[in-house]
Amino acid sequence: MRICLLLAALNAAWLTLPRSVSASLEVYEAPPLPAPLELLETPSLEAAVAAGRLPPVLERVPKSPRVVPVSSERGLGRPGGELRTLVGKAKDTRLLVVYGYARLIGYDEDLNLVPDILERVEVEDGRRFTFKLRQGHRWSDGRPFTAEDFRFYWEEVANNEEISPTGPPKALLVDGEAPKVEFPDETTVRYTWTKSNPFLLTALAKARPLFLYQPAHYLKQFHANHADPDELAALVEAARASSWAALYNRKARQYRDNNPELPTLQPWINTTAPPSQRFVAVRNPYYHRLDPAGRQLPYIDTVILQVAGGSLIPAKTGAGETDLQARGLHFSDYPFLKSNAKRNNYDVRLWRTVRGSQVALYPNLNVNDPVWREVVRDARFRRAISLAVDRQEINQAIYFGLGLVGNQSVLPDSALYEPNYRSAYAQFDPEAANKLLDDLGLSARDDRGIRLLPDGRPMDIVVETAGENTEEVDVLELIHDSWLKVGIKLFSKPSQREVLRNRIFAGETLASMWFGYENAVPTAQMSPGEFAPTSQHSLHWPKWGQYFETSGRAGEPVDMHWPKELLGLYHAWRNAESRTEKEKIWHRILEIHADQVYTIGLVAQVPQPVVVSNKLRNVPKEGIFNWDPGAQFGIYRPDSFWLAD
Repeated sequence: MRICLLLAALNAAWLTLPRSVSASLEVYEAPPLPAPLELLETPSLEAAVAAGRLPPVLERVPKSPRVVPVSSERGLGRPGGELRTLVGKAKDTRLLVVYGYARLIGYDEDLNLVPDILERVEVEDGRRFTFKLRQGHRWSDGRPFTAEDFRFYWEEVANNEEISPTGPPKALLVDGEAPKVEFPDETTVRYTWTKSNPFLLTALAKARPLFLYQPAHYLKQFHANHADPDELAALVEAARASSWAALYNRKARQYRDNNPELPTLQPWINTTAPPSQRFVAVRNPYYHRLDPAGRQLPYIDTVILQVAGGSLIPAKTGAGETDLQARGLHFSDYPFLKSNAKRNNYDVRLWRTVRGSQVALYPNLNVNDPVWREVVRDARFRRAISLAVDRQEINQAIYFGLGLVGNQSVLPDSALYEPNYRSAYAQFDPEAANKLLDDLGLSARDDRGIRLLPDGRPMDIVVETAGENTEEVDVLELIHDSWLKVGIKLFSKPSQREVLRNRIFAGETLASMWFGYENAVPTAQMSPGEFAPTSQHSLHWPKWGQYFETSGRAGEPVDMHWPKELLGLYHAWRNAESRTEKEKIWHRILEIHADQVYTIGLVAQVPQPVVVSNKLRNVPKEGIFNWDPGAQFGIYRPDSFWLAD
């Protein structure tokens, strides 16, 4: 079915960077396309349309749908088919939201923020955000998606003490201040603070996004403000919930996507309730994106999530039991996967990971041991143990030389990258490391040649790990050998993940090994929070992070000069009004990290195997595989992937 729709009203997907309309106003929008577009009905929906069970496509998409671009590498697709992927747990129904990546505003492949569900975003003075919805946009059940869904969430969910006992999400609070929220008309929502909120747009673009809306028409039946009391009590009893609020929260989990009755804006609708080992998701007939030929996305009709034990995913992938797979696969699986590719009709691609380091060492500046604390807090010690690591050996022995050696900092893909940020104190130089340790007053050694602490104990460093893979063990064995050359003995101690975290938080660990910084490809507009003591989960200064997160109710205040400056720079970034000012602050933060070596990065950009069936099209040959930013496959728009015969 072909229906003419003028593209003067359409928003293209190749959105521009935010343009400054004035010194205090930024607008995120798409230029209109002048040519007419003919809408084409999806073949698998034609019967439902003909029978009157569904309206025609012109009535299902917004009046100004989002039109996605076609690159030279990825062309127009053909609708239909079933895509299989493996997941480790039943809770991974959330991947339909992660990979679907329909967001109010999200990242494109160059990590620019672009409107998606929204038609337009205006930001005034960094503190007033006006969202313009696409007129005629509908939930997956065909009901209108309007400002009422935002009002309902804000007034009756986020500010309802029974449903949200801790109040609105942190991203909606600026120094404890909640926004003034207005709903001028059915397609306009406005949030205003007295101070700037630099976190709002990036929170909306996350793999696990901030949801500012809920399907009010569906959820009101579970809400005490709207439901008949007797009917609601019966629903609570039938669900064996502890209260109506508990039932409400169970039904409203948009991110977990485990309630098949909950309307969605994502490209696929989960139809399977847990518990199950196989989840079936079908196309959303009211999805808001089109391709440039007028085809409503997604191309693929059905997505199957098959639950498999984590250890079985590589074997099942190698046997050809999946069409698209990266989760559950590691670089060590690459030889096996490659050897089976031709036999089982798939391709193995290597995408770049963009953590600050594949794994990193985290000396704990908040360790309880007073002697070790004084040593670890001296930058000369941290520089020495960094210089005593042979990163080239680790790269060759563990990663076949395919990684990027260096200390933990931003990567070359980031506009903030400077080579010296990663190279500082990252060369293997035992002579320089020995001199730094001698200058620190740690020249005495025992009969094994191990240096002694000021109180006479040997410098035996226990590096604690979660013990979840052999990679950490192999890396630590190599570091053990190189540290011996400077008189330091390394011992590794695996433990369960939560036990490890609690020990670090309590100051009981001297050092740990964990993944590197999550986002090593930031732009100036992204938060530098990972590089400042703002989170308890920063394993090198957990008590300082806890103090920040709890506003001083727990943890310890920062009591070192440079970390204090990092915290001050973080606050300065929050209040900075211009991109240039934010960029300058970022560079100062990265300079301090390079000089002070708070973490010991090793090897970054270790390739991630991505297995793609030979019949699956439009999956990039190269890409980045990351949680935030990236949503793993999300920024590459899996709704535009398609299956050939």
